Amino acid sequence: MNKHILNLSIGLAIVFTACQPQEKQTTIAETDHYGTLANLPFENDFPTKETVETLEDEVYFQRAVQVYHWALPAMNMYSMKEAVANEFGSGYEVLAVYKDRLNAKTIITTPNSDVIYGIGFLDLKADGPMVIDAPPMLQALIDDMWHRPIDGPTIDGKKYSADIGLPGPDKGKGGKYLILPPDYSGDIDAKNYFVYNSRTNGVFVFLRSFFEDPNNLKPAAENMMRIKIYPYGKESEAKEMKFPNASNIPVNMVAPQDITYFEMLNRFVQNEVVDESDSYMRGMLAAIGIEKGKPFEPTDHQKELLNDAAQTAWKMAKVIAFNTWETLPKAKWYSDRQWNSHIRDGGETFGKAYDDFEFKVAGMEETDVDARLHMFLNAYSISPGMGSTTPGVGAKYLEAAKDSDGNFLDGGETYKLTLPANIPAKNFWSITAYDPVTAAGLDNGQAFPSLGSRDMPKKNEDGSTTIYFSPEAPEGMEGNWVKTVPGKGWFTLLRLYGPEEAFFDKSWVPGDFEKVE
Repeated sequence: MNKHILNLSIGLAIVFTACQPQEKQTTIAETDHYGTLANLPFENDFPTKETVETLEDEVYFQRAVQVYHWALPAMNMYSMKEAVANEFGSGYEVLAVYKDRLNAKTIITTPNSDVIYGIGFLDLKADGPMVIDAPPMLQALIDDMWHRPIDGPTIDGKKYSADIGLPGPDKGKGGKYLILPPDYSGDIDAKNYFVYNSRTNGVFVFLRSFFEDPNNLKPAAENMMRIKIYPYGKESEAKEMKFPNASNIPVNMVAPQDITYFEMLNRFVQNEVVDESDSYMRGMLAAIGIEKGKPFEPTDHQKELLNDAAQTAWKMAKVIAFNTWETLPKAKWYSDRQWNSHIRDGGETFGKAYDDFEFKVAGMEETDVDARLHMFLNAYSISPGMGSTTPGVGAKYLEAAKDSDGNFLDGGETYKLTLPANIPAKNFWSITAYDPVTAAGLDNGQAFPSLGSRDMPKKNEDGSTTIYFSPEAPEGMEGNWVKTVPGKGWFTLLRLYGPEEAFFDKSWVPGDFEKVE
């Protein structure tokens, strides 16, 4: 492995650590890494052998880093697909349901422990067009394998994509959805189905169900399990649905941070359709040895470079997600708070801020690369229903990784967060602590790393709610406490389900995390 690549990996770790105020440390620039590259020797106007070897490695390494970033939406999705298949089985009839809620044993990006989840995948290449028969009161979405909401029908002037059930065209009454493969040309019965057109063979089916009583989850799970999925025109031949209980089963669904990322990416490329709009990045893939229809066989030296590139790309993405992102225009929900948005609009829907849900800035040509990295490193799934700006509908997610002084949240410290009275959530609110490395729920030893309105925390005399985040609960505040882990950082999402007008007009403003001495 070249020395300059080792220096880069070490330097990025230093930069990430230096994102919060502390004693001055050595940076990449001070090691003169870039100066070394810029001054590599040429002789008689041609590169020397040393220059050729060094820069060829550098080009391969840098291309691999950019491929890692570009492919993150797909690898975030594909890692879930393979993990579900390995642990619970594959096939359209398999829908893993978190019947007892999702806890820290499931390693998946920013899951919500306060709803019931159902996760499954379709393979339109193997099974052809598929029908999702949605029962009444279902809430679900379908994304393609690049995390793009699948295109649906326009009804009464409203365009639908991804959403099924309550936020979809059946409006909670139930209905049959026909999911077509890319470029499908066969005959279909469009009159009796809501027709959706996927741009990939793989389809992500994501269900959520809400419960009123944390001690009685059965009705929410049972309603979800009324769903039926089967090949179009073959209902009588359909396999019986399977709903394995995924709760409390250790499984890692997060995209890798080493060379296995590129091995997974190769499996994805070999099994999926080619999107012609990505011809340049397909060239970048080919340059590091990943081409559809060809074996991926990197040399031992290239494997070292790919391993370092994956680790470096992941660290770069974390720097963007937890530090760079918040300095960008409109990334913050409030100008004087540490709460950030997943997108650069500070409160609009994905669709208004980004054309076609692909993080292409509205009215412009470029992709918002930092927003895209931020989203798919630490989260998954997108649909219009999730981002609604209609008061009382959908949900809003506020993210924070720093305290009121701008320092990263430390698991060994004690913090308090005060939410003013009349929290603007028509349905319920919750707040969850997450692991910064995996973005999964913080494994803190509690049943769930979250707290919400349905847990009935104590209120202050003025109606506000103060929540503590610390290794030990303050005396008498056990019901208002989320445990943290010394030696580990953490970040959080505050979720408002059915956000009300006071949230949108910013007349209600949450406090920051304040360190308690």
